[in-house]
Amino acid sequence: MTGSSDIAVEALDLAKHYTMGQSIVRALDGVSLRVAPREFVGLLGTSGSGKSTLLNLIGGLDRPTGGVLTVFGQDLARMTREELSLHRRRNVGMIFQAFNLIPTMTALENVALAMMFAGVTRRERNTRARDLLAQVGLGERLAHRPKELSGGEQQRVSIARALANNPSILLADEPTGNLDSRTARDILGLLRALNTGDGRTVILVTHDAALAAACVDRSVTLLDGRIVTEATA
Repeated sequence: MTGSSDIAVEALDLAKHYTMGQSIVRALDGVSLRVAPREFVGLLGTSGSGKSTLLNLIGGLDRPTGGVLTVFGQDLARMTREELSLHRRRNVGMIFQAFNLIPTMTALENVALAMMFAGVTRRERNTRARDLLAQVGLGERLAHRPKELSGGEQQRVSIARALANNPSILLADEPTGNLDSRTARDILGLLRALNTGDGRTVILVTHDAALAAACVDRSVTLLDGRIVTEATA
């Protein structure tokens, strides 16, 4: 894992505005937040509150329009496109609600693919992919394609893929949104184990406060692009 700063993520008066016709949409409107290494933070709020926008900025998928955003002391707003690509590859692992697996590839191939652009040899890719799938409980499902897996199993594959390049930070955007409640608890339990056992920082976006309360260290609630409450579990 990369990164040694005392602060994993720091946002200072962070803003992301969009222009729609004659209107300005303030997706984020002055967010200040610190996340410590190895912390598990839940970003809560209704649809449109800004939580996914914040996650995408931390992941380097988008750029802020104002304020400062640093990850392990590196200012993402000042990074070139190539530097942001390296940030996404080395520092963060993304987990999505819709899984985003390649349907024609097996579980093993989906995980191994994430390492291809990091210059890892095929043998190393396949060995690490097997180990990661075993770690998430899918050691016997390596050759199965997404349509042959349950929703919970597909999400486990996507978690293994997020771990492929050994990131310090896992960013999970509604990872339980397509799952039943029992499977959702299992997935959050897996994320908690990766946090406490592997020492990874986890930032979880969810609208389910009760589900998040069972696993996070701290909950941050957003409304209309601003933080309205913070609570330690």
